[in-house]
Amino acid sequence: MGGGGREHALCWRLAQSASVDRLYAAPGNAGIGELATLVPVAAGDIPGLVEFVERESIDLAVIGPEAPLVAGLVDEMEARGMLAFGPTREAARLEGSKAWARDLCERHGIPAPRSRTFEDVDAATAFLDELSPPYVVKADGLAGGKGVVVAADQDDARAALEASLVRRVFGDAGLRVLVEEHLRGYEVSAMALTDGKFVLPLALARDYKRAEDGDQGPNTGGMGAYSPVPATGSATERGIGSSILGRTVEALDAEGIRYRGVIYAGLMVTEEGPRVLEFNCRFGDPEAQVVLPRLVANLPELMLACLEGNLSHYKVRWTKEACVGVVVASRGYPGPVHAGEQISGLAEAASLPGVQVFHAGTAARDGKVVTSGGRVLTVTAMGKNHQDARARAYEACSRIAFDGMRYRGDIAAGPARGEA
Repeated sequence: MGGGGREHALCWRLAQSASVDRLYAAPGNAGIGELATLVPVAAGDIPGLVEFVERESIDLAVIGPEAPLVAGLVDEMEARGMLAFGPTREAARLEGSKAWARDLCERHGIPAPRSRTFEDVDAATAFLDELSPPYVVKADGLAGGKGVVVAADQDDARAALEASLVRRVFGDAGLRVLVEEHLRGYEVSAMALTDGKFVLPLALARDYKRAEDGDQGPNTGGMGAYSPVPATGSATERGIGSSILGRTVEALDAEGIRYRGVIYAGLMVTEEGPRVLEFNCRFGDPEAQVVLPRLVANLPELMLACLEGNLSHYKVRWTKEACVGVVVASRGYPGPVHAGEQISGLAEAASLPGVQVFHAGTAARDGKVVTSGGRVLTVTAMGKNHQDARARAYEACSRIAFDGMRYRGDIAAGPARGEA
């Protein structure tokens, strides 16, 4: 369920399993349509999705995006005896409300930056005096990865507060905001599978949120990613699995919330250790596109184990190869974009060694593939190291063309040079 690059990567891995007989995608995209039967039901149409799963006697439903999880799709399906991979509405509050997630961290000693929640601009502005610039202002609810502003000074911070609380640029998602301290370090995306008791960490990834090279420009849903993350040593990685992901699942369980599915923590690794910047209740996008290609395991089997409560019986392995993914976007993203531009070079790019092109904002029209959104593709490549994978990914990007096409040129540049 879903139609982005993450869902294409999930379909791609699910389709490789011998235990999968038929694969459907609602609503999917042009790339997913090559792997699965597309169903014209939106990912947010909960009654329509439940009716389709029931009518077709689907064995396992995999929910990709966060919105239907936060809206309670899993609850509706479980009430009818269906197997759905993902957390319930109550568990999905971990992503649905940043304020609620921060309170959970405070109650259970999960390391996170200092923050407070506000519904009033003046009160929030007064709190800025207790912090040092730059300041981080976050919409409380779901804002498609675009509700975070890093403000250089108090004037910029107040402007961000007014945009959310007064002008309501994020709608209901911005009726409350978090103001938090800005941490220094490097960011890491940590994901794990869990059955609500046992936590099985996945390989770390690092993504790029800003629209422009050098981490400039507005925040986006993600402009690229790579895995593994050489800067994070094995001891820190194990600590993330236990002190962050494991402790969070334990905290939820202690409060009577059974979390099953993927748990994601966006972290800042500081000199004092990892700190939680955000939680997601699903696979990251574009992190899934660089983590899933490295996974050596039967993905649907692991998903079923999460739902059946026996995940502790399973282990996963990872290829030693690196994977780099570059998001190709439409002109104007993350703002308004023009759709319907014909895309050329997809087959040529995908034919390169180690390359996989995951579709996001694409659609099939008259036998052609055209753009249909802001993030259009995630062009990924496997390589013997980050330098090799990065070169392959950018070579593949150079084979693709459409009017208004743009992408960052510095994805994985650091690890390719042997830097963090």
